[in-house]
Amino acid sequence: MWPYYENDDWSILPPELNRRFNPAFNMASIKQAINEAVERVSTVRMPAPTRLRDLIRQIRAARTAAEERTVVNKECAYIRSTFREEDSVWRCRNIAKLLYIHMLGYPAHFGQLECLKLIASPRFTDKRIGYLGAMLLLDERQDVHLLITNCLKNDLNSSTQFVIGLALCTLGAIASPEMARDLAAEVERLMKSPNAYIRKKAALCAFRIIRRVPELMEMFLPATRSLLTEKNHGVLITGVTLITEMCENSVDTLNHFKKECGHREIVPNLVRILKNLILAGYSPEHDVSGVSDPFLQVKILRLLRILGHNDVDASEAMNDILAQVATNTETSKNVGNTILYETVLSIMDIKSESGLRVLAVNILGRFLLNNDKNIRYVALNTLLKTVYVDTSAVQRHRSTILECLKDPDVSIRRRAMELSFALVNSNNIRNMMKELLLFLERADPEFKAQCSSNIVMSAERFAPNKRWHLETLFKVLIAAGNYVRDDVVACTIQLISETQSQQAYAVSALWRALEKDTSDKQPLTQVATWCIGEYGDLLLYGPHPEDADAPVDLTEEDVIDVYQKLLWSPQNTIVTKQYTLLSLMKLSTRFQKGNDTLPPFFRKIRQIVDTFGSNLNIELQQRGIEFSQLFRKYEHMRPALLERMPPMETARPQANGIIGMVNGEPESVEEKPSYSEPVNTAPSSDSSALLDLLGSSDLSSPVSTAPASNISVTSTPITNNNDLLDLLGGLDLSTPTPTPTVPQQQSPQRIFSPTSTSNYLVDGLLNSSSMPIQSVPEAPSMIVYDKQGLKITFRLERPMDNPDLLVINMVANNSGLMEITDFLLQAAVQKTFQLTMLSPSSTLLPSSGQITQVLKVNNINRGALKMRLRISYKGPTGVVLEQVDVNNFPQITVQ
Repeated sequence: MWPYYENDDWSILPPELNRRFNPAFNMASIKQAINEAVERVSTVRMPAPTRLRDLIRQIRAARTAAEERTVVNKECAYIRSTFREEDSVWRCRNIAKLLYIHMLGYPAHFGQLECLKLIASPRFTDKRIGYLGAMLLLDERQDVHLLITNCLKNDLNSSTQFVIGLALCTLGAIASPEMARDLAAEVERLMKSPNAYIRKKAALCAFRIIRRVPELMEMFLPATRSLLTEKNHGVLITGVTLITEMCENSVDTLNHFKKECGHREIVPNLVRILKNLILAGYSPEHDVSGVSDPFLQVKILRLLRILGHNDVDASEAMNDILAQVATNTETSKNVGNTILYETVLSIMDIKSESGLRVLAVNILGRFLLNNDKNIRYVALNTLLKTVYVDTSAVQRHRSTILECLKDPDVSIRRRAMELSFALVNSNNIRNMMKELLLFLERADPEFKAQCSSNIVMSAERFAPNKRWHLETLFKVLIAAGNYVRDDVVACTIQLISETQSQQAYAVSALWRALEKDTSDKQPLTQVATWCIGEYGDLLLYGPHPEDADAPVDLTEEDVIDVYQKLLWSPQNTIVTKQYTLLSLMKLSTRFQKGNDTLPPFFRKIRQIVDTFGSNLNIELQQRGIEFSQLFRKYEHMRPALLERMPPMETARPQANGIIGMVNGEPESVEEKPSYSEPVNTAPSSDSSALLDLLGSSDLSSPVSTAPASNISVTSTPITNNNDLLDLLGGLDLSTPTPTPTVPQQQSPQRIFSPTSTSNYLVDGLLNSSSMPIQSVPEAPSMIVYDKQGLKITFRLERPMDNPDLLVINMVANNSGLMEITDFLLQAAVQKTFQLTMLSPSSTLLPSSGQITQVLKVNNINRGALKMRLRISYKGPTGVVLEQVDVNNFPQITVQ
């Protein structure tokens, strides 16, 4: 029924209808006009959304973060409203904008279901945006992730190659283990497709699936055999990548392909492909800066390196092609340098000929002369990995490496410093130390600590004589200043103590250094005061070497005045004042009194000591009170308590068991020091927890009797605590003495040590003996761990002059292509043995690199040695913690 307007009141109608609905029109005209109006109203829709480019312009035009958030929030609200309409024609455009908003870091999770709707659409443009949104917005933690499996399976069976490609890319990006198992058969089928585009995508998807679910690797092995016979470079490069991943993750698969090398000629096939790439003419499709398909060349070289590792036959088959690549590759562009770099890595990792290794090192030497900083850094890094493989070849580039110490780039200087220390030997020690000392003087503060410690270690291993050794240590103390580590102070004190013939020179040289301003050289002051306190009589009354400058007209009062300035100086640390106060106390017995019963210098020393009885520092106050009593109540004991210390032995930690790991330079296994190396005595936090544990717990549970040839490896779950109860609970372990935190009053000398730490450092920890080790010819070795590309080998030696000592040279090799960080080896033995662990060469184990460490076991003739190891590191799969029992140590006779 049409509306009837009483009294012909048309004013209630809209103006547009009012003009037409008037008495002049008949009823048919009114009905027609109303129908047209209703039809127009029913066809009104929401306006078209903002285009993506317009949204990007609006966001970029925002001048503040608040304006940007306003634009994004407004657009997100509009997108949410459009998603409520099931048949929205703008869904594709809205998802594209939502992906851009997601890239900016704003929440976009509400678009996940819309992506699934686009994936289910028959239109390719919708599928493309839908799959892109699925890769960005979905992960396996979302429930929506389960709904996409069926869509992927349908699209993997599509007749359109581009739809199949979208599904394969998405599966490789977001596949969960469950999804990978469900769709692996479809991917394996597509790897055999006659379409090269689909085969390439399927091989890449299989690569991602293997990374997520390694146990599916065996399913793809048959399909990979035909990939290396492809002529299409895209399929060929993906096939090489897939095989490389398989060989890296599975030793069985690697052996499978090595067997294939003999039967189906996979290595010769790779060599043939690489040779064709080198000798092929210009190909516009694959040419990059004049080099034919460098990406494929690099991939093949990497796979050859894996197949030729520790394989003589495979290495021999690829020697010629590696030589051709090294000599024929253009080096004017970075593309050629990339191929040469991979060639060098392959040459150094396989069983290549010596001439080929020299060629590889020479290539790295040319890299050092390149103007590109990145190329120089790569060359230094690679030389550092290969220096232990062919040291003589690297030595030819020593001058170029030393020039890199002056490079303005800090990364290049650091790598050049590490490589320089690796090149030091007994033949070049003088020249190398001269250059490294110059570098130490002008080095940045972050270099000084490591550089000074490494100079000390190198000097101790290769010093031509004790006089040169002392001069070098003094130069280090002066050049490094306050950045010197405690181990340098300890080593210098130990060397002075054991070298009686050079004590007069040392005390004179240190006195001349002490007369100058040493506020920025606290370690030098500590060494000087210790030396003068022990040998002050040589400074004033003893004969001086002819080649040393003896102090002229030096009196006891002059020495005491310098000491008084050091003790009153607010710039000196508490530790330095403790050294100085103890040294001043010892000088009271070193200076000659003459005929005077109480000479002036004696009274002045006593007066200075008395003032410290009220010092604010508790350590200084305690020493001041104790020393004052020695001048009064215990005067008769003072000369005996403060007599000269006997020569110290070489620094060795006194605690048995596990010693803290610190960073250091690699220690050569072949070259043994003429006298022992210093060890950083500060244990790490983990080791401190272990020492406390060993010192307070009774861990004498019996060892299970395992077969002598058995090496058991058990995985241990990672926990946050640092205790090693599970490591040490099964062995009858020796109980090490924890580092004392207060001075022990067991001997008169320990009472008056400079500090609580120095007590342990000077009086006990630095005791060692000169003990050159002679290697047994063909020293036996044993592999104690070989898993996930990490192999740890023990090389065993018995020194001729100490048959009760077993020296274990640990070598950890990384055969994988990913570096290993935070490497830590911990060990424990039975109580009847004493274990000492020197510092490892590094905690970073690069690809094809190695870490060395020396373990020494005393009392080796007291029974069968059993050792428990804990190995922890961060690898490609995350944090790894393994436990190993080593029960098959062979009996080694001294040769």
